[in-house]
Amino acid sequence: MTEHPQLLVHDHKDNVGVVVVENLKAGTDMLCVVTEDNSSFRMTCDDDVPIGHKVALKDIASGDVAVKYGEDIGRFKAEVKKGRHVHVHNLKTNRW
Repeated sequence: MTEHPQLLVHDHKDNVGVVVVENLKAGTDMLCVVTEDNSSFRMTCDDDVPIGHKVALKDIASGDVAVKYGEDIGRFKAEVKKGRHVHVHNLKTNRW
């Protein structure tokens, strides 16, 4: 049986990935796929995260730039540990 990814990362420079499954639960050993080159890695998700929300790929300090698609998408408003949920509670995007 083929395993489907739970997290997509668009570029190797990204520090967040996007959840692509419903009901991702804390403690899940996620299959993460980098769409830039179809490489993959595994990472544990430390929070329940809704589909379409982001997960930190590394420990991130408050004030750091959020990188998705290899581009600056905003600034972190709080420290976020690897594997934790990233959304409006800890990220101010450039768009909104």
